[in-house]
Amino acid sequence: MKKENKPFSSTVFMKWIINNKIVTILTIILLFLVNIFVLSKVEFIFQPVNDFLAIIGLPIVLAAVFYYLLNPVVDFAQKHKVPRVVSIAVLFILIAALIVWGLVVAIPNISSGIESFASNVPIYVNDAQKGVNSILENPHFEQLKPQVDKIASSLGSQLIDWSKTFSSTALDTITGLIGKTTSVVISLIVFPFVLFYLLKDGKKLNGYVTHLLPKAWRKDTSDILHEINSQLSNYVRGQIIVAFSVAVMFLIGLPLIGLKYGVALAIMSGFFNLIPFLGFYLAIVPALIIAMVTGGPIMLVKVIIVYTIEQNIEGRLISPLVLGKSLAIHPITVLFVLLTSAKIWGVWGVLLGIPLYATAKVVIVHIFEWYKQISELYPDDPILELSSPDETSMN
Repeated sequence: MKKENKPFSSTVFMKWIINNKIVTILTIILLFLVNIFVLSKVEFIFQPVNDFLAIIGLPIVLAAVFYYLLNPVVDFAQKHKVPRVVSIAVLFILIAALIVWGLVVAIPNISSGIESFASNVPIYVNDAQKGVNSILENPHFEQLKPQVDKIASSLGSQLIDWSKTFSSTALDTITGLIGKTTSVVISLIVFPFVLFYLLKDGKKLNGYVTHLLPKAWRKDTSDILHEINSQLSNYVRGQIIVAFSVAVMFLIGLPLIGLKYGVALAIMSGFFNLIPFLGFYLAIVPALIIAMVTGGPIMLVKVIIVYTIEQNIEGRLISPLVLGKSLAIHPITVLFVLLTSAKIWGVWGVLLGIPLYATAKVVIVHIFEWYKQISELYPDDPILELSSPDETSMN
């Protein structure tokens, strides 16, 4: 008995296209390359958009950071019958007071400390050279004396030349840059207004965005936005709390051991700690240099002990309690993301690389889940059902 051949309809053909892995991969690659080619030919169209984003980018980023930091306080006040507008106004007054304090007290002290260190570099270099020479007077090190003297002399002259120009030009350059950069001025003016409306109506933003989409897309889009908001809020709050804790620990530890410019180094270490993975190493290098040139080997050992204690307290107690595994990103992934984003976007890439990666990861995971549902390439895959991509990468 002959089997009847079923007609090869367009529906069957399209289903074959969707379910064929090779065809799907080649189609996605082709479409991706075509989009890149087309966008490269019409790049001039997006130049006004780039200029617009360059102007509004800084105030939006600043407002988002402060929103994630202050929104829990506003929510807490609202639960206790305090209107959101009132609590926001009180927070704005406190922030303004902190900014005035920073402009009047903190920044001048840090600036004077930097200028003092730069002007005293020749003295520190001479003291360091004397210390090295006293060590080399030992007969065991006599053979190394010519090479070490040459290196120390070259390094010392470079440090002295740097110090002569730094104190007179660095602060003037920064002040002039801030004064001439229109985007910074605009950001400082726009930032408080963006922050106010985010704190006041931020919870309605998800509904505003999803309301503009077709009804079938609203739930999935709302879930994605909610997950992105949760990840970013945990990350921003956690990083700021950890950085503040690090600054407080160094404000106690560095002055306690008598390190010069300990307050400035403590504040700087707190800011550097906002950079994941690399912040600690960026913070300890200037502290070691200052310890060596101002206090010698004994002070160097003290600084190493303080930073070791801080790193253990932060890594074993503070970070696990505050950050936990909110992003579930492997340290190697963090390192590659930081290096790549720093190469592409510079300082902004270092600060925003991890949040942008976390956002992209949420979107890609949801797109992949949607693709698994519409295609038949992953029928009842036990590996994909039992473990998420994050859990698999972390093991």
